[in-house]
Amino acid sequence: MKGIVYTGDGVEISDELGIRDPGPKEVRINVMAAGVCHSDLSVINGTIPWKPPAVLGHEGAGIVEAVGAEVRSVKPGDHVVIATLANCGVCRACSTGHPTWCLRSLGNVSKPFTYKGEPASNFAAVSVFAEQTIVSEVQAIPIPKDVPFTSACLIGCGVLTGVGAVLNRAKVRPGETAAVFGVGGIGLNVIQGLEIAGATRIIGVDTQASKESLARQFGATDFIDASTTDAVKAIRELLPANSASAAGALSPMGGATWAFDCVGHPAVLRNALDVLDWGGGAVALGIPPQGTEVSVDINSLAYVDRTLMGCRYGSSRPHHDVGMMIDLYKAGRLKLDELVSLTCPLEDFRVIVDAMHEGTVARGVLEIGVL
Repeated sequence: MKGIVYTGDGVEISDELGIRDPGPKEVRINVMAAGVCHSDLSVINGTIPWKPPAVLGHEGAGIVEAVGAEVRSVKPGDHVVIATLANCGVCRACSTGHPTWCLRSLGNVSKPFTYKGEPASNFAAVSVFAEQTIVSEVQAIPIPKDVPFTSACLIGCGVLTGVGAVLNRAKVRPGETAAVFGVGGIGLNVIQGLEIAGATRIIGVDTQASKESLARQFGATDFIDASTTDAVKAIRELLPANSASAAGALSPMGGATWAFDCVGHPAVLRNALDVLDWGGGAVALGIPPQGTEVSVDINSLAYVDRTLMGCRYGSSRPHHDVGMMIDLYKAGRLKLDELVSLTCPLEDFRVIVDAMHEGTVARGVLEIGVL
């Protein structure tokens, strides 16, 4: 079997992978398409520590090939989106509709693969950079067979994370405003989530001016090139106060109702906090190295009801949200096909990586299986 393996020194495209049979509550899937996400690159560059050897990839869709004896929700031949959440389904978090809070959904490292005859682990409980993978039943979510795999695969991470951050975590309301820092795969989905939610001013911010056309295509009303402009000042000029500020420089009025850090850098998160209006909220989506801290004057939060919140995986409920995303897609309200700006076979993984570094793709997708 062919796949992309993290070896500790980099990645290798290998045809020396093996895979075991699914356990009683597991599903083996023929992977048809997989999006390449910055989290995969973060393993390669060491930002996310991971023990090698491991099969990478965590944003995928495919066809169920085999199921364990106790699996009831999917069957061979079903088309599925693969969620990264291997939650238990029965704890207090799961039973109250918060699977991203499930303790069982963290640290799900298993070794369903062999690499050159030796055990190899999965990544993010998924590992879709291979012709087949094994996941728990709860991760395999059926989808209609008329949805292209190259589009459906993106729901598994980028779409759930970006759109979910808007609808599930921030719960943005019609008429609110937002700034989105980082117009990559996650940021574009935040932007289109804001448009779906009815935000009236959506400001995309990126250090690459070439991202402006993509940002506007997905719903941004404004764009700021942070490489040449003070983004905080520019956003505050675009969203001035409705009345004079009583707090002076400590907490000026005006700014965005919401700000989303899709980069994962403390300076960017601080900018997200600094552009907020009174009562506004900043959402941390980007993943920096472990131990990264951000500094903020507590008074600028406490005095004016500002909020800083984390958001894992769009606070999503995959078995509800994947179907909702498909419905929005079919209604023409969620752009999935348009997110796919480059497709390559598994062997050309590095072509997509280079394009990501150059900022020339919304999302690159590996076409792995053949119908």
